[in-house]
Amino acid sequence: MAKRFIDVIISASALVILAPVLLTVCLLIKIESKGPVSFRQNRWGKDCKLIRIYKFRSMYVEQCDHSGVAQTVRDDPRITRVGRVIRRLNIDELPQLLNVLKGDMSLVGPRCHAVGMLAAGIPYEELVPDYHDRHTMRPGMTGLAQMRGLRGPTDRASKARARIACDLHYVQNFSLWMDISIMAGTVYSEIKGGNGF
Repeated sequence: MAKRFIDVIISASALVILAPVLLTVCLLIKIESKGPVSFRQNRWGKDCKLIRIYKFRSMYVEQCDHSGVAQTVRDDPRITRVGRVIRRLNIDELPQLLNVLKGDMSLVGPRCHAVGMLAAGIPYEELVPDYHDRHTMRPGMTGLAQMRGLRGPTDRASKARARIACDLHYVQNFSLWMDISIMAGTVYSEIKGGNGF
């Protein structure tokens, strides 16, 4: 209950405080390329239920991958100029504050994956037998794996296993103190300079 209370208070406050930024990004996306400003995708949620997550659209609309299986790579030609900036700063993820407010996601938890997502060309379920144990909690906007730098395309099996190991450690050892530490670490990392692409 305390975790959910924190999620609601922080996500609602952030949406209000960041409203000028969110509106500016919407305008820039609309000016640069045709199509909607938002991007929606089905992903794994708590208890393996499907949820629809929101992001700012960072790719040309005709090249958006709604399945999420084709992972983004460095210098991906599908990404717009505005998209490169908002992905670099992780601003494209901010609409997921709405998912947190709705209760589909939490501020902190295992990052939600697209259904059928591959790691080093292998389905996660085959690579890590207890993969779905990470779905016993709500997925998060950030998590232990992301704070430790395990983000981006999972092109190596070892990196994918390390990411899931972080997720499972979080699920098995969850505490509000761990959530606060992960949120603080994420904010610090973003102030230093986002490393998304």
